[in-house]
Amino acid sequence: MTNGLKINMNSSSLKPKILIAPLDWGLGHATRCIPVIKTLLKNNCSVLIAAQGQTKFLLQKEFPQLDSVELKGYHINYSKNKWSLPFVIAGQIPKIISTIQDENQRVKDIVKEHSVDGIISDNRFGLYHQSIPSVFITHQLMIKTFLGNSADHLLQKINYNYINRFTECWIPDNEGSGNLAGELSHPEKKPSIPVHYIGPLSRFEKVPQKENHLLILLSGPEPQRTILENLLAEQLKDYKGKVVLLRGLPAETSELKLPQNISVYNHLPAGELNKVLADASLVIGRCGYSTVMDLALLQKKSILIPTPGQTEQEYLSKYLMKNNFALCVSQNKFILKNALNLSENFNYKLVGFDDPLRLESVVDRFIYEINTGKNAI
Repeated sequence: MTNGLKINMNSSSLKPKILIAPLDWGLGHATRCIPVIKTLLKNNCSVLIAAQGQTKFLLQKEFPQLDSVELKGYHINYSKNKWSLPFVIAGQIPKIISTIQDENQRVKDIVKEHSVDGIISDNRFGLYHQSIPSVFITHQLMIKTFLGNSADHLLQKINYNYINRFTECWIPDNEGSGNLAGELSHPEKKPSIPVHYIGPLSRFEKVPQKENHLLILLSGPEPQRTILENLLAEQLKDYKGKVVLLRGLPAETSELKLPQNISVYNHLPAGELNKVLADASLVIGRCGYSTVMDLALLQKKSILIPTPGQTEQEYLSKYLMKNNFALCVSQNKFILKNALNLSENFNYKLVGFDDPLRLESVVDRFIYEINTGKNAI
């Protein structure tokens, strides 16, 4: 839509600056931004990263050539108890709203100071600008609660109130029935802004596989990340096979001491982790959506453990188990030996990417609209 304005068809020669900002609730939002950033760079864009802490550290390690700015995170606290988590999160709603307001003011300053032409926000509700194209990335159009449909639809209404402030919404999932997130990404009602399914996002590539070890991927917010780490570390003492354990702590310097058959890494760059994943005969990890997308790309069998009280992961675990994508086991019932035995007899039906080029086509259109908008007379 040109609104009657003249378009310069040589706009592809321009180099727009795109601000990209992932949410700081675990590293999954940052890792799934990696293929987006790569696609932007491939399309002759200048990319500016906005983040803080571990999220910023991870993206800087992946893209040391890119500039970055400090953007305060949400710093949400999680509980050790599953049943208290919703109430702990609810108690932080005023802080969340305040952070959204602060980041909306901050983005105005960043856009002005760095001459930003477009924004891509991964689940940061305040990262939009009224004067430039602003994209919201999420796989959760429907947010599940433990309170039933009425509460879910009320929360969806609030969710859409924020999402509709953006120019468009990108959903990292397959568009059709063979999708990875079920009702989360395919609710009956969509936001009023344009919605584009960009396909699952993974920073990895398919490479030759040896499949010679058990891979454990730890991720997600504390204290649950450490609780699962301690649980698995204790049970791994009796496991004699080869194990690679990735702690998901990119800025950590301390080491975790385990038996010699277990290789432990605080963090691995995408290229090295790609090979470690490809060589895994089985993956154990959280039921985080970014992990699910990586497993889909590499077609890996897995045992997934939803973070206790995190309703999104608990929904995903039931959905993926029902569709035989992954064997899912709750944390309080997890026994490594039993889970491995169940996995051997589980009828895995792995879902892949329906269109690997979907992201590129959506980004191409986004950049074209930015450039034609800049060149409109």
